[in-house]
Amino acid sequence: MEIRQYLKNNILIFDGAMGTMLQQKGLKLGENPEVFGLQNPDKLIEIHTAYLEAGSNVILTNTFGCNELKLDSKYTVEEVIDNAVLVARKAIENVDNTKPRYVALDIGPIGEMLEPMGTLSFDKAYEIFKRQVLQGVKSGVDVIVIETMMDLYEAKVAVLAAKENSDLPIFCTMTFDEGGRSFTGCMPECMVATIEGLGVDAIGVNCSLGPKQLLPIVEKIASRATVPVMVQANAGLPNIVDGEAIYDVDAKEFFEGVKKFVEVGATIIGGCCGTNPSFIKEISENINSVTKGCIEKIDKCVVCSPSKFVEVQSPTVVGERLNPTGRKSLQEALKNENVDYAINLGLEQVNAGAQILGVNVGLPEIDEKKLMPKLIREIQAVVDTPLQVDSSNVEALEQGLRYYNGRTIVNSVNGKEESLESILPIVKKYGSCVVGLTLDEKGIPKKAEERFEIAKRIVNRAVSYGIKPKDIFIDCLSLTVSAQQEEAIETIKAITMVKTLGVKTILGVSNISFGLPNRKALNASFLTLALGAGLDLAIINPNEYSMMEAINSFKILNNTDKGCINYINQYSI
Repeated sequence: MEIRQYLKNNILIFDGAMGTMLQQKGLKLGENPEVFGLQNPDKLIEIHTAYLEAGSNVILTNTFGCNELKLDSKYTVEEVIDNAVLVARKAIENVDNTKPRYVALDIGPIGEMLEPMGTLSFDKAYEIFKRQVLQGVKSGVDVIVIETMMDLYEAKVAVLAAKENSDLPIFCTMTFDEGGRSFTGCMPECMVATIEGLGVDAIGVNCSLGPKQLLPIVEKIASRATVPVMVQANAGLPNIVDGEAIYDVDAKEFFEGVKKFVEVGATIIGGCCGTNPSFIKEISENINSVTKGCIEKIDKCVVCSPSKFVEVQSPTVVGERLNPTGRKSLQEALKNENVDYAINLGLEQVNAGAQILGVNVGLPEIDEKKLMPKLIREIQAVVDTPLQVDSSNVEALEQGLRYYNGRTIVNSVNGKEESLESILPIVKKYGSCVVGLTLDEKGIPKKAEERFEIAKRIVNRAVSYGIKPKDIFIDCLSLTVSAQQEEAIETIKAITMVKTLGVKTILGVSNISFGLPNRKALNASFLTLALGAGLDLAIINPNEYSMMEAINSFKILNNTDKGCINYINQYSI
């Protein structure tokens, strides 16, 4: 039975710690565990067999650190992985296989930090993971497990390498401290939004903490994940006794923690540091007595960076100023690749209240495909606010999505067949949200009803690609009233109509006043009308005081700003 099929109706039991078991078999301090396993296959078989006999459905190959940067130069990545898979298969042959058994390719962190925190590039990391994945597939593993990731960016690279080079199921877990952050500051909510969006088959947490300390993190993951949740806790916390790490939780206490994981929704269980076959046996013998539960789900659209997430609801502010259209200073900065100017524009908008920053580098003289990922990386090195990737260039969009760290918004697709066919597959691949413009081959319709029909077409096509309605933002388009005055109210009507589709709405507000005096007053009035009609995301200049006044006032009137706390803090002298 294929592992995904088994998971539909069963709790999947993984094995436990490998490192300490290898030490008991003679692995010396500083010795490479993967090379030790290659040179001592019988000892590795004994460990795998012990876990299988204890009740494990899945055994991880002894390849956690098997990459070209860590491995002893005497052996290739391919040799070590092939041997590790062969050994795991032999162990499975040694036991009673009345229950399904699977071999998982174990992929751990590379061991070097990715840019901008370190010097390892995205592309180099991708090639390292790709090499592991390709050999795992060739050697015949059943599932790929990417585990103990401390950096969301590295986890994303590993998942992309697995997705793009195999058809195997992919499980991905990160490690968090007791404060709920990874070593690089990633939050569980951001991990779920980003990694689940990439299309993994299971997501979760392993290592770092014992069952008691991990439970709040598991609850956060389980409340937002729509794929199976995986947990591999440590055997409590370590105490150093005579130079040896002794963990403070035994097998029975560990199982009590496992019960709580299952009760909040975890369906893939194993052990990490300090665990051994006795822990897995305790789980295997007693897990059927546990009632599988499900924590209350938080079903909200989330965009994020690694360390900050935004639940998109009305009104959410998207800063518009990182767009060179009509901004000569930004145009010059982008031509000269002066990213500091763009970063400062972003920071100014965040300080003024932007929750998301739109990023557009569209100029005829610029190589968008090259500049978009560069600017995104530079901004993300300084600003933790989520970004919206804005381009009419499909290649630039894909590059932006690929190198973005987190979950972003694609701006945009429209009702043209060419746009639908080229943009929506990219949106789905990278797990992004998407803006849909209500225009098609005939242009922008004058009437709300016609824009609504285009919106329906976009929504239906997006859903057919597996994009959820909550992640679709329809832009009913604002046109300048100095030229098309009668169409302003059509935009407002269209917003109300589109809300019936169960999607969100977004609008570039300032277009309405182009060519007129006192633009700020007109923009603020139109924004208020749009918010009342159901606008969720307002693309505005947050540095315009009147626009943020309208936003902050509306948050009181629609009961978002509970107790008027934000409003009072903002405007009290």
